[in-house]
Amino acid sequence: MDLFPLARPFTSLIEPETAHRLTIRALRLGLAPRQREPDPASLAIDLFGLHFENPVGIAAGFDKNGEVPDAMLALGMGFAEVGTVTPRPQPGNPRPRVFRLPLYRAVINRLGFNNEGHEALKKRLLARRGRPGIVGVNIGANKDSADRIADYEAGIRAFDGLASYFTVNISSPNTPGLRALQGKAELAGLVSRVLAARRTDRVRPTPVLLKIAPDLTAGELADIADVALAEGLDGLIVSNTTIAREGLVTGLNANETGGLSGAPLFELSTSVLRDMYRLTKGRLPIIGVGGICSGEDAYAKIRAGASLVQLYSALAYDGPALVTRIKRDMAACLAADGFAHLKDAVGADVKL
Repeated sequence: MDLFPLARPFTSLIEPETAHRLTIRALRLGLAPRQREPDPASLAIDLFGLHFENPVGIAAGFDKNGEVPDAMLALGMGFAEVGTVTPRPQPGNPRPRVFRLPLYRAVINRLGFNNEGHEALKKRLLARRGRPGIVGVNIGANKDSADRIADYEAGIRAFDGLASYFTVNISSPNTPGLRALQGKAELAGLVSRVLAARRTDRVRPTPVLLKIAPDLTAGELADIADVALAEGLDGLIVSNTTIAREGLVTGLNANETGGLSGAPLFELSTSVLRDMYRLTKGRLPIIGVGGICSGEDAYAKIRAGASLVQLYSALAYDGPALVTRIKRDMAACLAADGFAHLKDAVGADVKL
């Protein structure tokens, strides 16, 4: 039984960050539904040397400290991404720093990489070692770090062997100067050092993905594609939250600083996704994230070039039952278009 519709009127009255902490606590206590039926076979896909039973994952930011990845997998997610985690614990920006925009089914946050640091997350991942399920680690840099690239190298070394894959997050708008690492020269240096930090005693190095912003020019996107291909990145995540507001949201809370996520981000993030798939000539797997609220949205990301998708904000409005609905409707979209497998639909709308 899905109790979220009954609880939603009450949780909407609670300050967003407090409501989120209560959600994490409930998940830790096992107070969440579990998927009972197997995923449609058409949704399975192999990427990065990993087998995904379905392409729907929980995006970074939901479980910053790796407290509930197994609960999210049990809910029916095909994979879970924890973090963003920084080498040292940091409190993030002053509260309030999360704002709901229910009229738009959106959220604005300026959290600022609040997390418990590498050691706390490492202990949790060590404790779950040997359990099934794909768990990626999203790594970041401390706000006051003198060498931010060194922080990313430290993240690779801390979790190599524990993470199913890494996401290098240089696209959060809430750490001053972080997005400057998306520039071509800076990015090439970052990627080179991060990839070199991986262990060399593994049959297959842990995959490294780069998460980019949606607020980039055509030239900047082309530069990122060039670096990603030249340096040997394993994939991209498109995209993070946007600092744009014009034409997206107005009214209550719309003028709060921070990154906008949720439904208004869908068109912008999907457009950037389509551009990156074209620029990389379909050679790099892409995880599509931003504004997914339905199976049709998720399927549109697939046709725009994504091989996997991630959710977050929509869960705050629709609850955990959304995961099952999205997978069911994605499978129906595939069948309606005559695709037997998810991989056959990837990039169907993009001419290379």
